[in-house]
Amino acid sequence: MPGSDQEAARPSGAGASDGLAALLLSRIRDVPDYPKPGIVFKDITPLLADGPAFAAAVQALADGSTGVTTVAGIEARGFILAAPVAYVLGAGFVPVRKGGKLPAATHAQSYELEYGEATIEVHTDAIAPGDRVLIVDDVLATGGTAAATAELVRRAGATVTGIAVLLEIEFLRGRAKLPNLDVRAVLAV
Repeated sequence: MPGSDQEAARPSGAGASDGLAALLLSRIRDVPDYPKPGIVFKDITPLLADGPAFAAAVQALADGSTGVTTVAGIEARGFILAAPVAYVLGAGFVPVRKGGKLPAATHAQSYELEYGEATIEVHTDAIAPGDRVLIVDDVLATGGTAAATAELVRRAGATVTGIAVLLEIEFLRGRAKLPNLDVRAVLAV
């Protein structure tokens, strides 16, 4: 499968240096045929367990972001990365959750999946008009979830300052669903 080999991974644009890329890639495990045959899952749990690698990943995700007031993390691994990025930037953290998981009033956005539709939500009071929001996730694949998150941010009256991901799977062309947005990937495969 294209993009499934760790050896093919490389730093992405303004993302990681060669040394940082090597460190991070050595901590990302390929899991073949998960969650279904033909898929190679990029498991970041070894990276999260390595303090220096985790810190380097968080710093790389935060680098280049200025004037951010809020960091929105996409469920679920995006939470793990977005909260420390918010801390580094001195910004607040907002979880973007799967539909039905938040306790108060929400804005919801549905988007298409290969096999149906999904919905994500954010509390109506979590993002204020005028906020400058950085969206963070672990992987950019098809771009549907990131595009839906950007729409939620705009609906709240805020500005999307960018989308930062640890890993972009380029052959899935997720950037195509994110026109006119600053998308930064630390690594690309």
